[in-house]
Amino acid sequence: LHSTERSCLLRELHRFESIAIAQEKLEVAPPSPGQLRHVFFHNALPFVGFGFLDNAIMIAAGTQIELSIGVVLGISTMAGKYCRVRNCLFLFSRSSSLAGYVEALASRLGLSIPDLTPKQADMWQTRLSAHLGKAIGVTIGCILGMFPLLFFGDEEEKLEEKN
Repeated sequence: LHSTERSCLLRELHRFESIAIAQEKLEVAPPSPGQLRHVFFHNALPFVGFGFLDNAIMIAAGTQIELSIGVVLGISTMAGKYCRVRNCLFLFSRSSSLAGYVEALASRLGLSIPDLTPKQADMWQTRLSAHLGKAIGVTIGCILGMFPLLFFGDEEEKLEEKN
């Protein structure tokens, strides 16, 4: 960060700290259903994108490895599936770095951060809403990311016939 950005960040942190100290003395109301919905969607949308990319990449690359390396090496279908699972685990570790890009895209599209106090953000209702949003988001993304399976049906049937 440049010196002007650092000073602006420091100023905002001091302001946030003074607000947090003042709020320690006040009792905070739990988040409203609207705020919880905002937290849910704020956490779900980036994970839809992440689940989509993750599953689509794993299916496409895993199938290609199984079809190309399996045929070249003359290994069985089960050994090819094993290589595919190992590849998927490797790709998952690589694609988890995509989450940052998906979140950056979501913020550029106008997905704003929910307006909660620090105490409200730490309440169990808020955490539950965030975790449910992530779980449901990645589930929907993985289901949508299965679209490469539409293109691999014939190739896998041909591979099964050769064995």
